[in-house]
Amino acid sequence: MENSKLKSFFIRLLTTVIMVPVVVYMVMYSYTSVYILALFGSALLSWEWATMVPNKKSAFYATTYLFVAATATILGSVEAYIISGVLALLLVWAKSKGEEHRKLLLLGVPYISIGFWAIVEIYTLYGAQMVLWFLFMVWGVDIGGYIFGSLLKGPKLAPKISPNKTWAGLFGGMILAMFVSYGVCWFFDAGTWSNAKFYVYMSAFLAVIAQIGDLIESAIKRHLGLKDSSNMIPGHGGIFDRIDGLIFAAPFAVMLLRNLVYFVE
Repeated sequence: MENSKLKSFFIRLLTTVIMVPVVVYMVMYSYTSVYILALFGSALLSWEWATMVPNKKSAFYATTYLFVAATATILGSVEAYIISGVLALLLVWAKSKGEEHRKLLLLGVPYISIGFWAIVEIYTLYGAQMVLWFLFMVWGVDIGGYIFGSLLKGPKLAPKISPNKTWAGLFGGMILAMFVSYGVCWFFDAGTWSNAKFYVYMSAFLAVIAQIGDLIESAIKRHLGLKDSSNMIPGHGGIFDRIDGLIFAAPFAVMLLRNLVYFVE
């Protein structure tokens, strides 16, 4: 691993070591703290999206994104989300007339809100342990992809979108996600293979989904001519850089859990 990449890796590692315990504590502490965590993340991403995409009314867009995310997160009602989401899309459509990146401004409405709603939904339906399983699994995808991609290099995954991502990184992320998934199951006393295998299989699929989310974010940044979504988090760039795969994979995790969790009970 080159010196610059090694330095970047240690900065990322230090930031992660600081952030992860805070997130884990809030997930385990109470329902209210999970809400606060989701709303805080929604607020940061709303602000970042509204400033990342060039526009003339960033405060309006950030407020609109946060309104929908807060409605989806706090009420947890599909009907309330649809009503608030449609209203927000109409408002953004009306306000963004003449904006160069109108479609991206519209995309911010569902992209931000659905992901955070899904994470809270996992907590509501299955509890803190399942949220931790999901978080650690996706973090495993990121870490495995970074390490294997840097060490093994090899063929590029999508060179026109993200030149640094490789097939080795994709498979490395999948492998580490599967190991992490089993490790979390074992830690929470669900470590027998008959119980844990469903989560391990899900983690392999969700690892690919998370990588797709990462590529979508890379495509957006490439379209906008940006390296990072912001400089908010040392070593990671912005909040979008850190949770792109997480919020993209979360709705798929909800769908899978609703259909597969019965097989492990």
